[in-house]
Amino acid sequence: MAETTYTVEGMTCGHCATSVREEVSELEGVREVDVDVESGRVTVTSDTPLTTDAVAAAVTEAGYRLVA
Repeated sequence: MAETTYTVEGMTCGHCATSVREEVSELEGVREVDVDVESGRVTVTSDTPLTTDAVAAAVTEAGYRLVA
């Protein structure tokens, strides 16, 4: 198992968190996605480490931006 925390810019509400959670959850191997709107943190637990590009693409699909 791998756990990685990312910072996402632009989330302001529960709907934002749900959108990000749904998109990231669709990535292969993802077991859990925890989103904290206040801090912008998204913690992803997956079978194997994910590429930052894959997570960034999912976050972009949700309408937000992954902060490097």
